[in-house]
Amino acid sequence: HVRLVESGGGLVQAGGSLRLSCVASGRTFGRNAMGWFRQAPGKEREFVAAISGFGISTYYAESVKGRFTISRDNSRNTVYLQMNSLKPEDTAVFYCAAEPQDRTSASEAMGVLRGGSATYWGQGTQVTVSS
Repeated sequence: HVRLVESGGGLVQAGGSLRLSCVASGRTFGRNAMGWFRQAPGKEREFVAAISGFGISTYYAESVKGRFTISRDNSRNTVYLQMNSLKPEDTAVFYCAAEPQDRTSASEAMGVLRGGSATYWGQGTQVTVSS
């Protein structure tokens, strides 16, 4: 089992930046591909970004490409989402997720995340971008 705890959300003006963090415990961190998702009010949860277990591969939703950067520090069991040039439409609850890759492969785990699923989820952190 993996426990995920997000932090770093808050209120920011359009054009501003935030960095989300997600600390994992309970399973060797590098064995998990990690992802960030978000859910805006009245909308379905959507994929934002993913990173493979050793950070070799990353993938982004088109809506955030060039503005958001996912990274990880396996020594700290932490994955980050640096969000720049924030827009009001980025307002959402952001969730961290983990998908084991040691049972299959990094590419398969990344595919699961990109498809909108994951085995483990955090509780979410609110990001609000004012215009």
